[in-house]
Amino acid sequence: MGKIPCVFLLLGLVAISHAASSRKPAKKEPVEDDALTSDECPEPTGYFADAEQCDKYYQCQDGVITEKLCPDGLVFNDYSTEYEKCDLPFNIDCSARPKRQEPQPSEHCPRKHGYFAHEELHVCDKFYYCVDGKFNMITCPNGLVYNENAGICSWPDEAKRKGCGSAEVFQFDCPKVNESEGATHPRYSDPEDCQFFYVCINGNTPRRNGCKLGQVFDDVSKKCEWARNVPECADWYKGRLTDQQLKDLENPPAPKPKATKVSKRRNRPRPQPVDEELD
Repeated sequence: MGKIPCVFLLLGLVAISHAASSRKPAKKEPVEDDALTSDECPEPTGYFADAEQCDKYYQCQDGVITEKLCPDGLVFNDYSTEYEKCDLPFNIDCSARPKRQEPQPSEHCPRKHGYFAHEELHVCDKFYYCVDGKFNMITCPNGLVYNENAGICSWPDEAKRKGCGSAEVFQFDCPKVNESEGATHPRYSDPEDCQFFYVCINGNTPRRNGCKLGQVFDDVSKKCEWARNVPECADWYKGRLTDQQLKDLENPPAPKPKATKVSKRRNRPRPQPVDEELD
């Protein structure tokens, strides 16, 4: 009978141990970022992004909060709470706060500020730069298209715009080659323009390049040559450049040496000191 209390004591210890081991660990509180989800300042002073709207932000001054809005088309740059800066959308990640203010469109400008693609889907190399609702149309260099994701001109295969791919823009198909030859990025002449040629990246993605004025692409040497040296393109510049202009491009005149400036200032005799007589 004297052993019974010990048995109960052991059972009690086992029960306590089991309860302790099955107890769930306390949940950690989520760490708040600089995006505001309430009307209180996370810090006494600074600029803080709205948690839902990318072009809305808040200024906190000595704990007093003021709601602000970027100009239409721009979004708040939340990289630092020390600076108040609105930026272009492709410079800022707005995936976590995608909402934006109602657009204020005008001619060619879906919003008051920013870069925007041409309205016609097949016009790939032109875009608009809008400031305060006023547009300026910009044309990309030959062979490039406007990249909506980066706000710059880039190769069609990089821009990945519907209707503006390499096949649609260039209407040129790279000849099929094996993997080793494709790794050299082979070049091919443009069948319609002697001055231009295509570089097939990895043997299958065309990019259009050009020779400088006065030169044409030689499909034999696979490089740019002066037009007179490529029989099938010898007359390519006829009617656009004279023979003398072509010669000057190939053999530009040597620059004239700069004339040495000679000072016209003459050496004047220095005044001699005058001995003053003391009275």
